[in-house]
Amino acid sequence: MKSNPKSKTPPHLLYYLLIILSLLFFFPCVSSTQQFKEAPQFYNSPNCPSIEHNICSEEAVHVAMTLDTTYIRGSMAAILSVLQHSSCPQNTFFHFVCSSNDNTNASLLRATISNTFPYLNFQLYPFHDAVVSGLISTSIRAALDCPLNYARSYLANLIPPCVKRVVYLDSDLVLVDDIAKLATTSLGENNNVLAAPEYCNANFTSYFTPTFWSNPSLSLTFADRKQKACYFNTGVMVIDLERWREGDYTRKIEEWMELQKRMRIYELGSLPPFLLVFAGNIVSVDHRWNQHGLGGDNFRGLCRDLHPGPVSLLHWSGKGKPWVRLDANRPCPLDALWAPYDLLRTPFSFDS
Repeated sequence: MKSNPKSKTPPHLLYYLLIILSLLFFFPCVSSTQQFKEAPQFYNSPNCPSIEHNICSEEAVHVAMTLDTTYIRGSMAAILSVLQHSSCPQNTFFHFVCSSNDNTNASLLRATISNTFPYLNFQLYPFHDAVVSGLISTSIRAALDCPLNYARSYLANLIPPCVKRVVYLDSDLVLVDDIAKLATTSLGENNNVLAAPEYCNANFTSYFTPTFWSNPSLSLTFADRKQKACYFNTGVMVIDLERWREGDYTRKIEEWMELQKRMRIYELGSLPPFLLVFAGNIVSVDHRWNQHGLGGDNFRGLCRDLHPGPVSLLHWSGKGKPWVRLDANRPCPLDALWAPYDLLRTPFSFDS
């Protein structure tokens, strides 16, 4: 019986198949999953107290961040920057919150952190999207509507009760100063729950709709605050978790989100509920701790300069992210300050 000549594989296709197989053999790490280099280990300075990995130690500095596969590259750079500039890096505990909807991604994120930072003190907390998804209203940018963006409102419920204070950090920033200086910010004795840099020159009224300001009762929301209500960026905050729990502030934020579902009073996702609850009642932190807006606005992500004054933290809030612009060979000048903290392992990179 003669074979069908049409069934033979053309020689040129075999040639290309061999090339593909050889590439897979020599570059087995090439995949859709980002690979990261192992970060160096950082040690405490001699005057640091010993906490022996005790998460409840009052000497520990607690840092909370959200983790997802989209922003993991930024998160890794942020973690490295915290450790590199800390005087007591071994006394720093990281509390990572990730979506519980995808167990595979959660396992991948845990492995990524463990492999890149083998000596890191951290815990990973699953956040159930259903807790907040029914309260989320559409905003001006789809990325802002992710349930994980609202996890910062639930930190007091997720982190162990023995942890009394935490520094919340976004994933698109790097520190160039000791985080302990920020973590020890005095919150005073007036039951202040939160500290953050304030920006009173920003147009505060623009964060809420005409419907909000034209309502006789809503427009008086900020009338009885301790000081003038000003915009603050929720990407860098010092939070007293003990006072948060006592005041049930998660519920207060949810109440504003429920109202937003009934009448549109803001446009910007998870930020306005924080402003509605806390603006005018926070401890102001020096602007050096949040040089924000380096990612441009929420629409075009154009390059921006630093604000005047000293810098302790660089924050690429806005649409443009430094790793995206660097990969596209279209970086902004300040993206060069983020690049040294990038731990991404490329197919042709070598560990030193």
